Amino acid sequence: MKILLAILLVLVVLIAIVLLRAILLKPTSAKVTKVQLEESDRAKKYGQQLATMVRKETISSRFDPDRTKFYEFHEILEELFPNVHKTCEKHVFNGSLLFKWSGKGNHEPILFMSHHDVVEANGTWEHEPFSGDIDKEGNVWGRGTVDTKASLFCELTAVEELIKEGFVPEGDVYIASSCTEEWSGEGAPSTVEYLKEQGVKLAYLMDEGGMIIEEPVGGVKGTYGMVGVLEKGYGDVKFIAKGKGGHASAPTKNTPIARLSKFVIDVEKKSPFKRKFSPTVREMFRRMAPNMNFGMKVIFANMWLFEGLLIKLLPSISSAAGAMLQTTLAFTMAKGSDGLNVLPQEAWVTGNMRFIPHQDDEESIALISEIAKKYDIETEVIYKDAPCPVVDYNNEPFHLVEEVASEVYPGIGICPYVMTGGTDAKFYRDLSDNCLRFAPLYINGQQYGSIHGLNENICQGTLPKGVDFYKMMIQRS
Repeated sequence: MKILLAILLVLVVLIAIVLLRAILLKPTSAKVTKVQLEESDRAKKYGQQLATMVRKETISSRFDPDRTKFYEFHEILEELFPNVHKTCEKHVFNGSLLFKWSGKGNHEPILFMSHHDVVEANGTWEHEPFSGDIDKEGNVWGRGTVDTKASLFCELTAVEELIKEGFVPEGDVYIASSCTEEWSGEGAPSTVEYLKEQGVKLAYLMDEGGMIIEEPVGGVKGTYGMVGVLEKGYGDVKFIAKGKGGHASAPTKNTPIARLSKFVIDVEKKSPFKRKFSPTVREMFRRMAPNMNFGMKVIFANMWLFEGLLIKLLPSISSAAGAMLQTTLAFTMAKGSDGLNVLPQEAWVTGNMRFIPHQDDEESIALISEIAKKYDIETEVIYKDAPCPVVDYNNEPFHLVEEVASEVYPGIGICPYVMTGGTDAKFYRDLSDNCLRFAPLYINGQQYGSIHGLNENICQGTLPKGVDFYKMMIQRS
């Protein structure tokens, strides 16, 4: 009886501690902050200028070597940003751009980047994808508005206006914009090679990544600036099964397609990759926890107790959050025989992999290859990149972003997070320890979902805030 009472007492105390920790997490200002977008003449002017950039179609493809359209886009930039082109050194690497604004030499150089190529715009849009239409709510429509001509516009406008004001930066300021980002082409690597030849070492760089969004995770109320400090590695892998072929009227067992199917189902049912809360993910949830609903607060305020449960359940609750915990593998393409009544002598599926630092490209590919071997399947690596170094969210560049973003967007929260997609910043790892992924522009849920999808658009009212952010970053670097 005494043992039972002691266990009951321990449970009561434990429950009290868990609930108290959740109750003590008071909502922050980010919970009630609504971004106030400008409706000024300045915003309208910026909107028209961005629309001009959007109207130039700049779809890129690894199968199209013609860069004419990108040089035509450069001519548009010359018209929009005359001070940049008069004052800055301009370098072109087969359609990709690099501007250097020379500073006083007192501080290390910094670099901002946003690519100017875009993906295809298929499907039926509310506004034509290269129309640059501006609707009555002030939204600029078109492919590339969010990804990433708006941030490129803000970077160039910030430099344009600072030059006009007579400002000279303490250190060199670079703006890089590749035309091959969407297919990991040679634009960024060529730029990096040039910078290495010049002996450039950057205090920090900032590429596309997180943005200013409301409710970044389901159940988290509020507006947050999501700053990417970790970019997963990338891999394309082919899994090949071979057989004797033959006529489909007399099928044998365990044909190539059957073995591939068993392999895919095996991996889908039980992922071989280890899930783990990295310091980045812990910090992201720590900062969001005060604005979670009470049920989530109970869990995330007591990670010491619920971490194991979260590691198991989080991927099924949110695929995006789950992808921050582990290497992922998505099966994307497949091929069997060329005849409807022919058993294939060879069949294959491809997998797209995103590697987490705690289980890098080599280890992750080795794990999946072992499973493939059980089904007599060969593994062929088509392309792979290792995970990028993690940026310390306690360092000066992150704090500067946090400080400036909080001034431009008063009351928002700032969170480090894991980039599950890819950026050109991965090529710059040798130039800086501080490769941040953040575009300081507010977008709503529809606009976030339009990236690489239908009806891409952005509100012109967020553009002045983006320009002010980059100006302040330059002035304080």
